[in-house]
Amino acid sequence: MQSVTLIIDKRLELSTKYKKLLESNSNKVIISKDLITSIKIIQGEEPDLIIISDSFDDDLSDFCKQVRALTYNMRPIIVAMSKSADFNDRIKVLESGADDFLSEPVNSEEFKVRMTAHLRREYETNLDTKLFIPNKNYTLRAIKRNLTAKDWAILYISIENFDSYKQAYTQLASDKLLQTYGAIIKASVGEEDYIGSLAENIFLVITDSVKAERLARFLTFAFDSVASKFYAEHDLERGYMILQGDEFAGRRANFVHSTISVITNEFTNYKDTTQVLNNLAQIHDMADMPNKSNFLIERPKLSADDSVIEKEYNNRVLIFETDEALSVLLNTILNLQGYETKIIDNYNMPKKKELPALIIIDAGDLEKRNGLNLCYKLKQHKDFQNSKIIVTSIIHDKELVLNAGADLYLPKPYEISNLIKWVDLFIKEFNQ
Repeated sequence: MQSVTLIIDKRLELSTKYKKLLESNSNKVIISKDLITSIKIIQGEEPDLIIISDSFDDDLSDFCKQVRALTYNMRPIIVAMSKSADFNDRIKVLESGADDFLSEPVNSEEFKVRMTAHLRREYETNLDTKLFIPNKNYTLRAIKRNLTAKDWAILYISIENFDSYKQAYTQLASDKLLQTYGAIIKASVGEEDYIGSLAENIFLVITDSVKAERLARFLTFAFDSVASKFYAEHDLERGYMILQGDEFAGRRANFVHSTISVITNEFTNYKDTTQVLNNLAQIHDMADMPNKSNFLIERPKLSADDSVIEKEYNNRVLIFETDEALSVLLNTILNLQGYETKIIDNYNMPKKKELPALIIIDAGDLEKRNGLNLCYKLKQHKDFQNSKIIVTSIIHDKELVLNAGADLYLPKPYEISNLIKWVDLFIKEFNQ
């Protein structure tokens, strides 16, 4: 990404000289000759480096305070330039928020080296310590600066089920997974492209629209090609992870996969960073598949202007429980929690019109396995395969239950409060 330097100086000759010294392919330099315009530029461009001279009538230290207050959330480097060499003037300006103070006249070579060092430090302080790519703050700045470019595309790249992987395989293993995918992305982009991060498991790439689809296709393929190397043999044979610990014990977790959403300025004139991120998030949600890497690219909208398509929030819960007292208790408690429930006292397949977000099934006895057989059928059925399933059981065989397709094994007897916690979580996951 091209850095931005703002020179606030009303002297035409000197400000032009400073600009020529600093301007390059990697650094855009803007000159402002008055303080009001400077404030607008700071808000619009969010410069990495601000050079302020004392060529104005305003007190230099006061203006440094104003600029620092205005930029508290982006924290640019502020360098003060003054004709004064007085020690007290230096101290006053530095205490007012400036990071450096230079007395004029200044040696051109020293000026250039100092400013380059400041820009380098600004970039390095915004690097993610695990991946050595720019962090969220710097990435948001990159998106904002890119909006006015002629041809651009942005890839929002996530590793799904990352938290489950970290919980099952430790922080060290999850760091290695991140670093491997980060290295693949870095090797796939060009020098003119930008790569940064938005969260621990979310990368963002800014490139051009010609390369975007090809890059997304390659990254999903590459991730799926290497992901299996990050699992233990017994998990690969089983086909899923089992989470451990008091909070997650007994939960089945899918393997990690990568989901990529892509937008360009070909069809939409994006006005701000928020609009960009919202659209990326919406396309990302549509692209996400349960067990497989996938990508989706923004296409022209065919719906009428101002039309809104909203997904119905599904809070339906089916309860397969043959114990009448327990089924009534579950039904009453979940109704009080605001869920739409239905009790089924047999193990027949539910009707399609009853499509639930969550199904709670009692596994039955070990010989008949009615509940486990129903769970398996539901997960194989195209209409119910996305519904979350909790299997409660007196059969204390976690893998037997999870192999039937359950998302969670909950041994009986269980705490009702624990069940409600899982119901809340799964209902939210289903509706994401």
